[in-house]
Amino acid sequence: MKQVTVLSGKGGTGKTSVMGGLASIAENKVLADCDVDAPDLHLILKPERKEETEFRSLRTARIDEARCTRCGKCVEYCPFDAIEDYTVNPLSCEGCAVCEVVCPVNAVSMEDKIAGKVYVSETRAGPLCHARLYAGEEASGKLITLVREKAREVAVERGLDLVLIDGSPGIGCPVIASIGGVDIALVVTEPTISGLHDLERILQVAEHFRIKSMVCINKCDINWEKTDEITDYCRRNNILIAGVIPYSEDFTKAMVEEKTIIEYGGGVSKAIEEVWDEVNNSLRQ
Repeated sequence: MKQVTVLSGKGGTGKTSVMGGLASIAENKVLADCDVDAPDLHLILKPERKEETEFRSLRTARIDEARCTRCGKCVEYCPFDAIEDYTVNPLSCEGCAVCEVVCPVNAVSMEDKIAGKVYVSETRAGPLCHARLYAGEEASGKLITLVREKAREVAVERGLDLVLIDGSPGIGCPVIASIGGVDIALVVTEPTISGLHDLERILQVAEHFRIKSMVCINKCDINWEKTDEITDYCRRNNILIAGVIPYSEDFTKAMVEEKTIIEYGGGVSKAIEEVWDEVNNSLRQ
């Protein structure tokens, strides 16, 4: 089973639009939307949910009123001021368990908190594993790992040989969880100063984890000077350019019609197909 993660060092490069196009081209695959903080692949693919699992994250404290003697130790020692009138505010509690340790009558217990849900859905592009992280919740890296595990399970059950992952922007914990153990990281960038800067950072992360990287330059014609600069950088560092995609309003029009760019058609579709050909060839080397 091969795994490809589509990444972007920064938001707004068109990562998910490119991912949607690849989802329409690649065969025998499972899709995984691992941008759990702001998932949007489902907006294009309109998934039909088939399976739903609760995601339990950081624990929160609960005070048993029947046991509590109101001694005040939990209120005194709580570093987050999450306890008021011997009731725990779950939005303030960080799960440090100090209150449980200092309680002399064992009236405090730590309980798992439901922080989101993981879904397995069917789409016209194939099975999709995705998630919803509730507002204000953390541990998105843990949730991404769960989404990827679900995707692999589906691939094994159905005899599919590719997991195509829509990763998170940036270089933090969600990105690390999205690329761990994958065969290729396809980084979608744009020819801007910030695009090149953040491309360098995400490629360094991939190199640290020994993940093979490829680069796709989206909106390449908005600044040919920067496009050439990105190309030169990749050549100096032996990073393959999977392709360049010109700016096109068709991406927006396709999104409005809830279609991938391949389904919408137009001249830019050919560029997406060429990107996938390069990625697919690298997978089989």
